[in-house]
Amino acid sequence: MNNDIKIAIIGLGYVGLPLARLFATKFPVVGFDINQARVKELMRGDDSTLEVEEDILRASLVDKPSDKVGLYCTTDLDEIKNCNYYIITVPTPVDKNNRPDLTPLYKSSETVAKVLKKGDIVIYESTVYPGVTEDECIPVLEKFSGLKFNEDFFAGYSPERINPGDKEHTVDKILKVTAGSTPEIGKKVDQLYKAVITAGTHLAPTIKVAEAAKVIENSQRDINIAFVNELAKIFNMLDIDTNDVLEAAGTKWNFLPFKPGLVGGHCIGVDPYYLAQKAQEVGYHPEIILAGRRMNDSMGQYVASEVVKLMLQHDIKVKGAELLVLGITFKENCPDVRNTKVVDVIKNLKEYGVNITVYDPLANPSEVKHEYGLSTSKTLPNKKFDAIVLTVAHKEFLILDFNELKSQNAVVYDVKGVLGDKCDKKL
Repeated sequence: MNNDIKIAIIGLGYVGLPLARLFATKFPVVGFDINQARVKELMRGDDSTLEVEEDILRASLVDKPSDKVGLYCTTDLDEIKNCNYYIITVPTPVDKNNRPDLTPLYKSSETVAKVLKKGDIVIYESTVYPGVTEDECIPVLEKFSGLKFNEDFFAGYSPERINPGDKEHTVDKILKVTAGSTPEIGKKVDQLYKAVITAGTHLAPTIKVAEAAKVIENSQRDINIAFVNELAKIFNMLDIDTNDVLEAAGTKWNFLPFKPGLVGGHCIGVDPYYLAQKAQEVGYHPEIILAGRRMNDSMGQYVASEVVKLMLQHDIKVKGAELLVLGITFKENCPDVRNTKVVDVIKNLKEYGVNITVYDPLANPSEVKHEYGLSTSKTLPNKKFDAIVLTVAHKEFLILDFNELKSQNAVVYDVKGVLGDKCDKKL
């Protein structure tokens, strides 16, 4: 690799920080984020997302941007102007109508354009529908830089494959898809990632192919989970344990091991809408993709109704009952609350007049309050409850003494199917 490579990572969240830290083992890296509190936190060696361990992060930090191998984090645009690779790792959410919101991509592209120079390469990692990089982002780079695409500057795409909270499948251990705006640039982008990704890389023939590959990864998972969610509803009506069925079916070598549950987060619960949007733009209505989304988006209401049925079956007065929700994050052992579907369970339970307490040792209460208007606690409440609903399988919940939390005749509903005989019913 060229010894003159200097990398800027734009966005230091769940995707950007682990990638920046990894690249900083081989190259000078400047991490840029508009969140000043986040940058200060990282430069102290602390990561509130829990994706990079404290000792590893601190060992990678340098005290100023330079030619030295290491990571420096900043909110100052001037401190990334000497870089020649710009990797954009900002979120790609949907709006309230589930339409793709490209605002973070537009703004980050405009930011990079202000420091873009001849010969620079801009790589996007954000999940998008095919065509966004070249049709949406590149015009922004050209407009605000005054440079011409594929003459003065170039582009690449390497979709993120971060799995938040997973300490086994870390960024370096997951094979990376790469692509470039020209064959030569594709090779450069591939070599850049190959220098740090021990699992290897796959060079796609075009940026659009790489974009499409990423968006179908999570769409496929979404559809498969929707299938088992529908099975869970059917088997519940037949009084059959869904997990027992899946375990039996899983004895066949090619049966896919998916589990029912709430499908939230910033990937599986969002990416299918990006693909659906593009399909509709070209005149095709995607039936299976959107059917899967409808099924998975309905699970919050379904879980709430099942909890209420369970309470009534045990002669528990629902209105005014004290109910404990265990977990508010979108997945286990991770503090990420973006697009969590636990809020759907809570919203539907509140419609029955239930008093709800939410306990999550990992979620930031101020973030939850800001995003959803809900009060949460990081400490276990010292009171008894008429019903307990485990919505997230944090390891802290698996060792709880439920007898200490249950009032007389209380019930436990297990969304994740991890409590065994501690629960009265599971999804």
